[in-house]
Amino acid sequence: MTKLVYFAWVRERIGKGEEYLDLEPSIVTVNDLLTHLKSRGEEYQSALEYQDVIRVAINQEHVEHDAPIKGAHEIALFPPMTGG
Repeated sequence: MTKLVYFAWVRERIGKGEEYLDLEPSIVTVNDLLTHLKSRGEEYQSALEYQDVIRVAINQEHVEHDAPIKGAHEIALFPPMTGG
């Protein structure tokens, strides 16, 4: 099982802060995961509509969307950071 953690407006649109998923063997990269999540319903589609801007951390390390997720205990999804 992999823990998925959602932050900021990603969390608000999905409607939960975290969940645990058994990832199918076909989900190999971050892109695969984002595509899979978008198939889980309207709230995920809304949160991940512009998936290229979604930042991702695997086991608390920032990664690119082509990064493999094998062995991930925790995957965090969050929107871009803004300063102010």
